[in-house]
Amino acid sequence: MDGNRIPDHPDVRAITLQQILEALVDPVRRSIVTQLCDAPTDLRCGGVDLPVSKSTATHHFRILREAGLIRQYYVGTSRMNTVRRDEIDEAFPGLLDAVVSADRMPFGVGAPS
Repeated sequence: MDGNRIPDHPDVRAITLQQILEALVDPVRRSIVTQLCDAPTDLRCGGVDLPVSKSTATHHFRILREAGLIRQYYVGTSRMNTVRRDEIDEAFPGLLDAVVSADRMPFGVGAPS
């Protein structure tokens, strides 16, 4: 693998809660994180079911990577994605579980009436 093709990832010690929450405010990005958490293996960008164009999806993956939530790497020509679960859980215990659980709820469930 060509080391120049590995995207930059922030050190987990430099990640702030603010960055993570700002990245997760978008429902498309929450969906990406939920799908990656649910997947039995790492997923290529095209393997994530999204209601947006390829260029928009690329933008969302970049935001998640720069916020420190996902790690990306290449296998051949495919850009693979995985949640940095162990690192995020260590820095922000329970955060990913709470976000993914909330994202799985049907729309309107748990909302004030």
